Amino acid sequence: QVHLVESGGGLVQPGGSLRLSCAASGVIFAPDVMGWYRQAPGKERELVATITSRGNEYYADSVKGRFTISRDNAKITVDLQMNSLKPEDTAVYYCRLQLADMFRREYWGQGTQVTVSS
Repeated sequence: QVHLVESGGGLVQPGGSLRLSCAASGVIFAPDVMGWYRQAPGKERELVATITSRGNEYYADSVKGRFTISRDNAKITVDLQMNSLKPEDTAVYYCRLQLADMFRREYWGQGTQVTVSS
């Protein structure tokens, strides 16, 4: 069984920074894409950023230049450094891991709340 555990959420003022971390545990074969998604109240879950096992990064337009994703392939962890936070970044942030197996199985964390407010 694969488990993803997020940490690092909290309350921050506009313009502030937070760093989210996600650690995967269990029997994990061929970890491939890792990423962060978020879901605000009343909205659908949306992609924030992803990073492949080779280090290729992708960002949603809304976070480009403010957020940075990184990963440690040996530890199977993924971080999200969030700078210049805005109230519209408020959401529950979820970590996702997709394997490079034939089924392209995916796993999700339970989420961590990020609130940007003065």
